[in-house]
Amino acid sequence: MDKNSTVYRSYSELLKKELIPAMGCTEPVSIAFAAAKAREVLGNIPDKVKVDVSGNILKNVKSVVVPHTGGMRGIPAAVAAGIVAGKPQLELEVISGTSEEEIREIAHYLNSTPITVHFADTPHIFDIMITLSYKDESSFVRITEHHTNIVCIRKNNNTLFEKEISPAEDDLTCRNVLNVQDIVDFADSVNTEDVADIITRQAEYNMAIAEEGLRGDYGANIGRTLLSRNKDDVSEKMRAFAAAASDARMNGCEMPVIINSGSGNQGITASVPVIVYAREKGHTEEELIRALCISNLITIHLKSGIGRLSAYCGVVSAACGAACGVAYLSGGRYDTIAHTLVNALAMDSGIICDGAKASCAAKIASAVDAGLLGLEMYKNGNEFYSGEGLVAKGVENTIRNIGLLARNGMAETDKEIIRIMLESN
Repeated sequence: MDKNSTVYRSYSELLKKELIPAMGCTEPVSIAFAAAKAREVLGNIPDKVKVDVSGNILKNVKSVVVPHTGGMRGIPAAVAAGIVAGKPQLELEVISGTSEEEIREIAHYLNSTPITVHFADTPHIFDIMITLSYKDESSFVRITEHHTNIVCIRKNNNTLFEKEISPAEDDLTCRNVLNVQDIVDFADSVNTEDVADIITRQAEYNMAIAEEGLRGDYGANIGRTLLSRNKDDVSEKMRAFAAAASDARMNGCEMPVIINSGSGNQGITASVPVIVYAREKGHTEEELIRALCISNLITIHLKSGIGRLSAYCGVVSAACGAACGVAYLSGGRYDTIAHTLVNALAMDSGIICDGAKASCAAKIASAVDAGLLGLEMYKNGNEFYSGEGLVAKGVENTIRNIGLLARNGMAETDKEIIRIMLESN
């Protein structure tokens, strides 16, 4: 691939834009970011807080531990953390520097301040609106479409900043340049110096939290459970390390991860299995970088047709990406990667997203297993064929079908999941 081509430059920029650090689950952290920004605009610690959020934000924040809060969960905890200790200039690491004293202040603020949360009537899947009040003054911040996309800032009745809300703001929907053939060509030809800093940071951060997940006692300990079954099997280790990273992240671990397509669990799933495999099999750092280009770009490609939030579990896409990265390390190129991807999508595309929580680690383990099975199927001369369910002729057509299923077909499923979760409170 020509290094001066539009495709090469686009793929390099996508990796730089999507593989960024985040502290904790990205939806509560986005709420904390909005709250911190609104507090900055208000100029005081508010005595009243109103939060309006879309259903998918409710779903993804309800059950997950907010880091640096002493184990608190949910939207009010995220808001309180952002107000008391947030540094808005850090964006998705907004509460990363919280002190022990501030954690106590967060708990006190949460218990002494009215924080009301409302299900917003909004057409946007990702929508956060926070209104803070102090005496006769108020501030308002709105984040829409993706985690740091502030579209409106107001103080009292004065609009300080506003921009049009457009799907184009979330360029996951505007990535027609992505396709499997070009992704493989990019991985083969990329000057690794162009992406090394991004990719090696992903490996460092995400493996560190995976190792912490295996050391500690987090959630349901899916990673430790898997590793106890057969610690010498490379496939089990790949699943275990990926699950352990999610165990830690979903249950309050205060270590950052490198996300993919707005999700830490997706960033973990796209990277950790590939890193474990590469290290177990003795691959070079350069080979690992190229394989992680495959896994991350395949994940972004799959998510492009789905959107950032959906009833379709995002780790399925990331696990497919990881399997393609392993296929690449195994010597496979376009044909192997395309068939691995189709096989994996045919198996695990029914996993639903019912919010961020401890069981995400188990879904990661299941999705990684399906991805690896898809690769082994192709190596043994087996595959799913066009016309079998959602499988179509050609990998890009199958990807398109999965996108339609997740974005359109599962829209009502998403509403039902949210309704059930709201009624279960």
